[in-house]
Amino acid sequence: MNIAKLREDAVLKEEDHVGFVWRDREITNSEYLSQSRKLVSVLKDLGVKQGDTIIVQMANCIEVLQAFGAIWRLGAISVPINYMMNEEETASIYKDCGAKLVISSKDHLPKISAAQKISPEMKTVLLIDEEIIEDTLCFHQLIDNATEETHIVETQDDDVAALIYTAGTTGKSKGVMLTHYNLWINSKMQFESLIMPHGMTNITILPLCHSYGIAVANSGLFRKRSKSVILDTFDLETILSSIEKYKVNFIALVPTMYVFLTFFPEPKKYDLSSMKYWMCGSAPLSLDTWNTFKQMYGGQIIEGWGLTEAGANNACNPVDKRLKKVGSIGLPMKGTQIKIIDFDGNTMEQGQQGEIILKSPAVMKGYWNNPEETDKVLIDGWLHTGDVGHVDEDRYYWITDRKKDLIIKGGENISPKTIEEALHHHPAIMEAAVIAIKDDVYGENIKAFVSPAPKQTITPEQVIEHCKKNLSSFLVPKEVVILDALPKNLVGKILKKDLRQIK
Repeated sequence: MNIAKLREDAVLKEEDHVGFVWRDREITNSEYLSQSRKLVSVLKDLGVKQGDTIIVQMANCIEVLQAFGAIWRLGAISVPINYMMNEEETASIYKDCGAKLVISSKDHLPKISAAQKISPEMKTVLLIDEEIIEDTLCFHQLIDNATEETHIVETQDDDVAALIYTAGTTGKSKGVMLTHYNLWINSKMQFESLIMPHGMTNITILPLCHSYGIAVANSGLFRKRSKSVILDTFDLETILSSIEKYKVNFIALVPTMYVFLTFFPEPKKYDLSSMKYWMCGSAPLSLDTWNTFKQMYGGQIIEGWGLTEAGANNACNPVDKRLKKVGSIGLPMKGTQIKIIDFDGNTMEQGQQGEIILKSPAVMKGYWNNPEETDKVLIDGWLHTGDVGHVDEDRYYWITDRKKDLIIKGGENISPKTIEEALHHHPAIMEAAVIAIKDDVYGENIKAFVSPAPKQTITPEQVIEHCKKNLSSFLVPKEVVILDALPKNLVGKILKKDLRQIK
């Protein structure tokens, strides 16, 4: 099975249908397919072969989806990476995945150059910009002069199609290996679980560098006459005006985006009557936001949940007239098993707290170059999520805590270690620990605890100022607490569970 072949079969049934809108330009399925086929010729001429990894590093645009299609047709592996990562994180992914070619834009050249210093095998930089830039190749110029390559490499169900890096609690990103079968079955499970009509138009605003982008790329496998309006920046006017202009029916956002929508001063400015499905995931959504949004826009936000390690869509509240439970992650997708276990692996009863684990044909093959971490989370066919929660009397699942220390702010995963390391760089700080706190806007935010070095003093204001100089604004703690010493266990490990009790 090659996911590109299945996608092409679906596209050829609707060649003249407008499948995408990018910067107000309507793109038919046949045009999309033609560009992907030409890109295959370009990549082949550049030496790309089956099994190679190719990095896709850019903001939302039609070229991202064309790249996915071409890469899969070759039997190669797409590596979509978060273009907002810093140079060190970007370089680490380059080195780990071993890619020799990147498709990107000139905006990201500084990070690409920095990554090439530790990954000298990265020789080819293909940029989507119109201008010719030294030591790079022009994506569109090459495609314009290329012929269409109609052959699609035959791949096995278990062959890796996408390598998606996700932050871990240790601070080092791990590459999630999703196979061609994983991608196909995940799309099928979503289609069968979310009972929605064909012919829908959606807005694609969540980053295509995430697993969400993979889902968008494969959305046409089962849904007929679908259309994606691709947006590259989160701008409320653009989103709302696009809903009106294109009669959008479906949008997926993270809680922070819904919070900002509740601050929009003119909720009745645009005609949103076409909207049917306001989807939400990636982080907790507050009840206040849900209620305020419904009052302002009339729509009900539908919450779901998933992990990149399992295709990113594993549970959701019903989209039809069945019961929706605000604050819950809903019901498991069809073909997905979820259960709650204690620390000894015993299944917990209804209402009892425990770790959420799941089993699904969409679960990853494993972590790239990391069998040890794979073995920690894949046990007897079950994916151990690290989330803590319970199941209620109606079999709806609820997440109440997080076993892992990962902070999810505005839908973005943040490793506490990244911030802790920056804090440790201050000469007056001896110890530092970072935890998540609830936040009405971002879902979660950052709280730092520090203890001063001997004969040193430091204030929360000084800590914040230090972080502003050494971290991006998104990673600066919202709150800082100074303690004489941080709580530790017998072997000296800082007890974050104790820190969470400190107000």
